[in-house]
Amino acid sequence: MAEPANEPVRADALRNREHILQVAHDAFAESGTTSLNAIAKRAGVGPGTLYRHFPTREDLILAVYRHDVRRLVDSVPDVLAAARTPLDAFRTWFRTLADYVRLKHGLGEALHTAAVQDAVNETYAPVTAAVARLLRACEEDGSVRPGLDAADTLLLMGFLWRVGPGEEGREQARRLMELAIAGLRPVPGAAGPVPGPVPGPGR
Repeated sequence: MAEPANEPVRADALRNREHILQVAHDAFAESGTTSLNAIAKRAGVGPGTLYRHFPTREDLILAVYRHDVRRLVDSVPDVLAAARTPLDAFRTWFRTLADYVRLKHGLGEALHTAAVQDAVNETYAPVTAAVARLLRACEEDGSVRPGLDAADTLLLMGFLWRVGPGEEGREQARRLMELAIAGLRPVPGAAGPVPGPVPGPGR
């Protein structure tokens, strides 16, 4: 009978955790060296509350990364609904992904651990599934050719988190994105995916 009484406490704790994660995301986006105490102050919670949720800096960084990826993956239906076309949704979603990856890279050595690699590996499948959903929507309206592989597309779009910072980098990313999208568009006269190389004699 005590379980219902615990529900508000759990809901409050969950809201606190989500709030801390969002504040930490914003703080890390500004500076990868932001301290946990500074994040606690910015979130309006005591250091003890933050450390209770995230005992170490790495725990917080990993939680922010997982939180960001989960939110991005879950956003696909909303992004598709809000965009003028599925291809616009594709552009918007990948720009957001690039922002998250750049943030992750900006945290430097804090992310070069086995635990982080495990987190990256565990989020790969959901991200690839989200890309596949975007590709299906684009394929259905004819803006990309059928049969594109989500993992290949994700790898192709990796240039987005390698461009430089600032407006110059953003402009380069826009140009490169349109070049990449041009390679995804339907091929005139082709009924399906672009065929691979034709084997030579004896192969």
